Amino acid sequence: MENTLDLGAYMSGSIRRIMEQAYRNVLSNPREAAFALKMLKTFQKSERRRARVLKSQGVDVPPFLISSIATTCNLNCKGCYARANGIAAREGSPPKASMNPEQWKAVFDEAASLGINFSLLAGGEPLTRKDILEQVAGVRDMIFPVFTNGTLIGKTYLEFFRENLNMIPVISIEGTAMGTDARRGAGVFERALKSMAMLREEKLFFGTSITVTTENYRQVTSQEFIDSLRDLGCKIVFYVEYVPVEAGTEHLAFADEHVLEMESLMEERRSGYDDIIFLSFPGDEKALGGCLASGRGFFHIGPDGSAEPCPFSPVSDSNVAAGGVLKALQSPLFRKIRDARALGWEHTGGCTLWEHRDEVQSLLQ
Repeated sequence: MENTLDLGAYMSGSIRRIMEQAYRNVLSNPREAAFALKMLKTFQKSERRRARVLKSQGVDVPPFLISSIATTCNLNCKGCYARANGIAAREGSPPKASMNPEQWKAVFDEAASLGINFSLLAGGEPLTRKDILEQVAGVRDMIFPVFTNGTLIGKTYLEFFRENLNMIPVISIEGTAMGTDARRGAGVFERALKSMAMLREEKLFFGTSITVTTENYRQVTSQEFIDSLRDLGCKIVFYVEYVPVEAGTEHLAFADEHVLEMESLMEERRSGYDDIIFLSFPGDEKALGGCLASGRGFFHIGPDGSAEPCPFSPVSDSNVAAGGVLKALQSPLFRKIRDARALGWEHTGGCTLWEHRDEVQSLLQ
């Protein structure tokens, strides 16, 4: 049977290791190093905050959130989960409801007070909502990786990232120029590289996000490819397993053998590169007793504040704008999903909740 204390210790230990490595990676940049050291100390306080909430209210607070702050995007990528799941508006459809900047700031203020360390900011394209980014950057006890296609980074955003080191640009590519442009549009890869060059010139900590499929995972985890990312200045690499939200692409999703090989490749890369942080999603879920969504390790906040299990499972019975983060963590739907997972839902590849989407919908009803 799963030991949740072991899970909590694993998550807290992982955060400490990430921040310690980030600190080592930026020692040559005094400003970034001072920030990383400060956040190390802040996250120690966050760990104690999570423990206090567990002891006083019996609620396990995860260290991560994923927040979709934008409902628009300047690209139209093939197989986009945000458009497929209704997070980002489709062409010709009316704008989606979304929280205003002050509401997002209030949500993250509460999240920080509970001990949540990170929120990945996604969309849509989050750089289309600078008004929200400017507000939430003021939550100094949290770090916000901003998942962007990189095409909107210029002088204004360079200044923004320089002034707000807790906002970390993470530029999405598909590996090669051919793969990126085929999925994202002609010229997008070149524009992403130019953005990386500008960030490197400013000596800013940034990373990249890569969707891994059965066709590209060996190439994008190869030493040659990692060396090219290092040369570009990337300090953190997110690998996200493909979820077949588009019919006819099921062959691109991982099976068990791919998951095992990916785990082995990650071990090799982590031991071989001490100046790059490697993160893989879902990654270690199987070893940790299954899906980490629905508040076990994270949950997703939709543009309108809907508290959802994860971005690939856009169902909800609570809203953080109306009830707050702590109440969302006690969502009946989240509890049912955690119980159902314990009864046998396993991670085989991609997203567990996507594989069990009919069961998730029935739990909501």
